Amino acid sequence: MSDDADRRRVRAAALRVGAWVGAASAATIVVGVAILLGVLSATARAERDEPPWGDALVVDVDDVVPVVVLLGVLGVLLVAGIAALAARRAAAPLGEALRAQRTFVADASHELRTPLTALSTRIQLIQRRHARGEPFEAELARLRADADAMDDVLTDLLLAAEDAAAPDRSASVAAAMHEAEALLAPLAERRGIALDVRVHAPVAARVAPATLVRMLVALLDNALQHAPEGSAVTVTADADGGQVALRVADHGAGIPVAEHERIFERFASAEGEGRRRGFGIGLALVRQASERAGGSVRIERSSPAGTVMLLRLPRA
Repeated sequence: MSDDADRRRVRAAALRVGAWVGAASAATIVVGVAILLGVLSATARAERDEPPWGDALVVDVDDVVPVVVLLGVLGVLLVAGIAALAARRAAAPLGEALRAQRTFVADASHELRTPLTALSTRIQLIQRRHARGEPFEAELARLRADADAMDDVLTDLLLAAEDAAAPDRSASVAAAMHEAEALLAPLAERRGIALDVRVHAPVAARVAPATLVRMLVALLDNALQHAPEGSAVTVTADADGGQVALRVADHGAGIPVAEHERIFERFASAEGEGRRRGFGIGLALVRQASERAGGSVRIERSSPAGTVMLLRLPRA
């Protein structure tokens, strides 16, 4: 959201508070005057010695003063209550903006964690090869690609935060899978886990390329975190009618059936047999991005032998 839009929201909130308080004050004064006149009329009595200019009414001050004081106190309380209610309602959009800001910061921090870790790992690899006098030009090129991937992630997150569409709404599934594989290769190598990418059909998905890479990285990163060392993580792509079906399979400890939906909530975690599976917000972001694209993500199956995540997206 732009600065101008934020300023307009603040001005609109201030105007709403002013309008509510002004209307409440006017209503309180009118009602108070009406009640006061009614009390005066009820407590007044005719003057015994009528003045030459006509009828006169006498009001006992002792009877009226308590009513006036009570009306004043009630009026102040009423206006204060209405002002508090108006301020609360007017500030609601500002609270939503603050929540959106916190959400974006949390999402960006999470989504950049994996690329930064891969970047750091690749830099360490370059340093070791340089120290041994080995060629490292290919790793330097990949380092630049990793930096570009981080830029794509930030751009995609900004577009998602503003609920705006990316200019390119068609992604090559094979290219996105290989991009995610290359990004996570240093992490997989460090843990002794093989990444197996299988594209069974040359298909395209109706989603921005950066978004597809981001979803695949999150699913693969989750699988790598929980796959045992020396095992393999497999990602496959198939055409399924008007959709693309992408599956990410690991050989971890599995996820209990009762946790199959909860793990897609923000900051949720689940426990598998023998080890803890922490999910944070990665899978929640995958579900959010897939549903925004008209797709879905779920656990297709899970057992002590491993877990298969199924991501479905519309075909382009």
